Amino acid sequence: MAAAVSCDPSATACWTQRSPAASPSARHSAAIATDTATGRVVLFGGADSSATSLGDTWTWNGSTWAEQTPAVTPPARYGAMMATDPVSHHVVLFGGNGSGGVLGDTWTWDGITWKQQHPSTSPPARSSAMLAADPASGRDVLFGGFSGSAFFMDTWAWDGANWIIQAPSTTPPGRTLAAMAPDPTTGHVVLFGGAGGLGDTWTWDGATWTQQNPGTSPPSRDGAVMAPSSSSGRLVLFGGAEGGLGGTILSDTWLWDGVNWIQQAPPASPPGRAFASSATDPSGGAVLFGGYYLASGNAVIDFGDTWTITLPSPAASPPPPPPPSTASTTTTTTASSSKSLNLDSPMNCG
Repeated sequence: MAAAVSCDPSATACWTQRSPAASPSARHSAAIATDTATGRVVLFGGADSSATSLGDTWTWNGSTWAEQTPAVTPPARYGAMMATDPVSHHVVLFGGNGSGGVLGDTWTWDGITWKQQHPSTSPPARSSAMLAADPASGRDVLFGGFSGSAFFMDTWAWDGANWIIQAPSTTPPGRTLAAMAPDPTTGHVVLFGGAGGLGDTWTWDGATWTQQNPGTSPPSRDGAVMAPSSSSGRLVLFGGAEGGLGGTILSDTWLWDGVNWIQQAPPASPPGRAFASSATDPSGGAVLFGGYYLASGNAVIDFGDTWTITLPSPAASPPPPPPPSTASTTTTTTASSSKSLNLDSPMNCG
């Protein structure tokens, strides 16, 4: 564990490395969500440094991890999407990469076991899409992802029993490996970045997407993590890779206040990494687990460490600039169209 570093959480974000009594094995691209019914964080699957898919389930209670032994479990996978259904409070898992390729199945976790769902309509199989609880509609919203050869740019909503294709008047360009989470202050879902050198910010209000023009913004990246802090009312964004596989691994921390991105300067931070997993911590901050960095020759080295972050109150951060004028948006007419992509490594879609 890293040496303790003095940090004033009233002034800046404060990261703390934890020493849990038990922990998942080192991995990247695991699915994670906060189970609001139990107050615990649920982590499923991922991949190890040899690209072997994992299929274990763990929960975090704020101080330690506990491996679960459900009677039924989804097949092993990495790059799956997971979020809590705002109505049923069950955790919803969709897709990912498994031993047979890209998956398109839906599962729910009730705090004890997994159950496969059989919706009458469902998004096409994909990995590394973005899934988040949408406070505005009371549904989970899914955007984008990777088919194995192309980016998706479609938007779907989970109503507790079925997936429903959405028809927003505007939509972000197709992407994968972006960061997405619900903003606890505005109630909108925030989307940032993604593979292909993207560094744009979009919000979903339950009906359509709107591109934001913040005065300051993180550098473009993919494989970053973003999670809401219920105690501060902010979103926290950490790490990722600038320039894709083989690019610069990042270790910066940013907060979204509903209008602008604010870079933090914590005295200690997790080592730079991409494809980690992060969710709201039971303490009200956020918890981060795992991820990877690239060693010499692009060898993947996985992390197995756990960090939590305490965020400053809104009054402690610099005030945001005045709201920008209405931003122009990218218009699309086909929600399920996709953009071609040729990835050099399967790690890019995890």
